[in-house]
Amino acid sequence: MERKDIGILANEDIFKLVGKEWMLVTAGTTAGFNTMTASWGCLGWLWNKPVAVVFVRPERYTHDFIEDNARMTLSFFGENCRKALQICGTKSGRDCDKVAEAGLHPVSLEGGEVGFAEARLTLVCRKLFKNEMLPENFIDPEVLSTWYHDRPGGSLHSIYIAEIEEVYSE
Repeated sequence: MERKDIGILANEDIFKLVGKEWMLVTAGTTAGFNTMTASWGCLGWLWNKPVAVVFVRPERYTHDFIEDNARMTLSFFGENCRKALQICGTKSGRDCDKVAEAGLHPVSLEGGEVGFAEARLTLVCRKLFKNEMLPENFIDPEVLSTWYHDRPGGSLHSIYIAEIEEVYSE
């Protein structure tokens, strides 16, 4: 993986990148980290910075690692890694070594963050803001009932806005 200028993202379809290709959200260092598959998120421009918006439910094991670290990575893969992303999205790092099960190879990036040798694109993101979704803040109640019906009284996502500081590409 080679460090690139952030301008490389101009050639990406960000809707496809996040929503269709999925991503691994990873926090920690190679000495201790967790990762999870996500298909909800945003890339854009805020506060005169390139940013990523990441949504993670508090009960996810990765949430603890995001809370304990200033940075996280967002890694994107080719279609050949779809099965690996499914494993990382359905198994918990609390219960198994899902990265090994998925056949992925973690690598330490320049600042100590974790990327994956198989990733075609990795963004290193520094947390700037966090907030919790609250039921009373949903303007359209159908969104709440459609996407959170399985969690009555349960957790909604934590929302993180993070500056994209570095970009790595194959």
